[in-house]
Amino acid sequence: MLENLTGRLSRIAKTIRGEARLTEANVSEALREVRMALLEADVALPVVKAFIERVREKALGQEVVGSLTPGQALVGVVHRELTSLMGGENAALDLAVTPPAVVLLAGLQGTGKTTTAAKLAKMLAAEKKKPLLVSCDVYRPAAIEQLKMLATQVGVDFFPSDTGQKPVEIALAALRHARTHYHDVLVADTAGRLAIDAAMMREIAELHAALKPVETLFVVDSMQGQDAVNVAKAFNDALPLTGIVLTKLDGDARGGAALSVRQVTGKPIKFAGTSEKPDGLEPFHPERMASRILGMGDVLSLVEEARKSVDVEEAKKLAEKVKKGGFDLEDFKQQVGQMRKMGGLSSLIDKLPAQFAQAAQASRMDEKQLRRIEGIINSMTPDERVRPEILKASRKRRIAAGAGVPVQEVNRLLNQFDQMQDMMKRMQKGGLAKMMRGMKGFMPGKM
Repeated sequence: MLENLTGRLSRIAKTIRGEARLTEANVSEALREVRMALLEADVALPVVKAFIERVREKALGQEVVGSLTPGQALVGVVHRELTSLMGGENAALDLAVTPPAVVLLAGLQGTGKTTTAAKLAKMLAAEKKKPLLVSCDVYRPAAIEQLKMLATQVGVDFFPSDTGQKPVEIALAALRHARTHYHDVLVADTAGRLAIDAAMMREIAELHAALKPVETLFVVDSMQGQDAVNVAKAFNDALPLTGIVLTKLDGDARGGAALSVRQVTGKPIKFAGTSEKPDGLEPFHPERMASRILGMGDVLSLVEEARKSVDVEEAKKLAEKVKKGGFDLEDFKQQVGQMRKMGGLSSLIDKLPAQFAQAAQASRMDEKQLRRIEGIINSMTPDERVRPEILKASRKRRIAAGAGVPVQEVNRLLNQFDQMQDMMKRMQKGGLAKMMRGMKGFMPGKM
């Protein structure tokens, strides 16, 4: 996500060297890089112009204090302005009404509305709410069936409907059902079109009038680039939107929509779709996203994800084991399992600071390889997992045959395990503390 933008912006700090303060000359030089980065990322031109002028105004003449370099000071200004551009702070759903609170999803066909509806319902259920899903899409083949299957998959209630009914009739029947069955939230998926048309806008406006939703969320595909901005403006003109959901952020190296849509509509980005998995929807935090764009990573989201997914007691046991130098292949397998529970390697890498993300990317370990690692370790005996040094040629051949992989894969795994052991040893000797001290100058709070 946002790879090209991150790559360019994370180099800003290196463009200004050896000067005591930010001046018009060195700021202009750095802002050329910022402008190019934003335009390449498909950010709308008016948004880029306004952003550059705000950064220039705030940066000029700013004193460089403490341990900061001019480049780091400028990154601080860019970080704050990026955060402001995307809304400043997370805007949560406002469901403080007499139940059921209605959440209406609107957007073009193919933007991920249906999967977003299911992900949102799953998120609400995890917050101890009782959601009901309903599809008002009577046009797209199998749209109703798709949402029904997703509702079953995420374990929430679904209100049945069929293509012979009118969307408004379905919506009102679902609302009555939600009231009589004590649902806290009704999440309504609506029909999209391949392009904006008058009939579509008229229908969504009728649904809005009938349901009186507390939240009307515009779902937009971040890979649409400039088109996303035009579509967002059209929907914002037709509906009283309360927020935006950006989908497919995991599939877009440019990601300019994240910076443009909020500015054009004036509505907060409330959620970001980060994967196709049922839990691939995250609350959108502008400050954290700004940190990710600038290559600083998003450690807070990583920690929150870990809290939800990691077994604390097991983590404590592992920490004790590592202290005593007892990290073995069984522990390695458990860490791979935890990684997959937290959304997989790509999700973790996306939240790491740039220098660590690049190192992790260089390993080229994908989800398939993670499953393969588990398969190889499962083919070992308990003794082999604890004492990998006993794995000679004959044992490796047996393990490879059991896991259905070449012997080279077993050797590669053992090399990766050796590297992880070395990393654990370095962390024991204070390597992690040194690494964190090195990052201090780049943390937003220090600017």
